Amino acid sequence: MIKGLYETHLFVEDLERSIDFYANTLELVQCHYEAERRAAFFWIGKPKQFMLGLWEKPKEEIDVRHFAFECEPEWVLKEAVTYLKERNIKCRNFLNDGTERPMVFAWMPAIAIYFDDPDGHSLEFIGTLEGKSRPEKGIVSYEEWEQLATE
Repeated sequence: MIKGLYETHLFVEDLERSIDFYANTLELVQCHYEAERRAAFFWIGKPKQFMLGLWEKPKEEIDVRHFAFECEPEWVLKEAVTYLKERNIKCRNFLNDGTERPMVFAWMPAIAIYFDDPDGHSLEFIGTLEGKSRPEKGIVSYEEWEQLATE
């Protein structure tokens, strides 16, 4: 049976630029490189746990995609924004409140913050929170979530 999502692949315009971003900026471990095929692969988490593949294509052949990196919720809440800012990466949330604060998807519940890679792929740091699912509340700030969790 299905246990999880093992790998995902993205098309990128400049493979070396993307290798630099994922290896040096996001600190993923590069595990394989294929010069002839213009592809690079990275482990996410422990080696052989999850994999990201990057494939170089002309810009006009690239469709922007989205995927999320699973993180500890406490790290997303307290450190993710600083981590991104230290790497000159702008972040955003779904609250459209003009801030860079992580927000909570109450239906899961999970705390998340979004950012883009050099090709405009939408990336996310997300951590699943303890507590009861509250789908009727939509997307809320962490402070609002804390109040809901006590109800």
